Amino acid sequence: MKTLRNVLNQLLHVLAGVSFLAMVALTCWQVITRYLLKSPSTWSEELVSYLFAWASLFGASLVTGERGHMNIPILIDHTKPNMQKFFHIFGELVAFAFSAIILVYGGTQITQLAMGQMTSSLGVAVGVFYVVLPLCGILNMIYTILNIIDICKTEKEVA
Repeated sequence: MKTLRNVLNQLLHVLAGVSFLAMVALTCWQVITRYLLKSPSTWSEELVSYLFAWASLFGASLVTGERGHMNIPILIDHTKPNMQKFFHIFGELVAFAFSAIILVYGGTQITQLAMGQMTSSLGVAVGVFYVVLPLCGILNMIYTILNIIDICKTEKEVA
């Protein structure tokens, strides 16, 4: 399980990093074409906005893997260890359900719908850029399962 988590973490770090570097390079290109060449690049601005969404979703998947998603620890910290375990697992199940319903199911639906639309500057199907939604949904689901396994293991060690 630890190996799978490490491979996913490394993959997401690379994908988020490449997206970020591409955004920086494309933004510099926009500045050069607008101010130096006096002929603004329209396609690069559109691509940067899609890459920003990709980098954000990759980062959100990393946060899910680190169990860094939103919670209210002040309430949970004042309960017994068994209840803490329950609340931690419940939180992971909520994240799993969100990922399955919104990102995987909804993302697949919107991706299929958007395959018929073309981007204005790039001339690529919009659905190509929406593929990241179900992809990150699946990654989040894998991470939540790994997190639940880790929660169960750590509680056994404490008991």
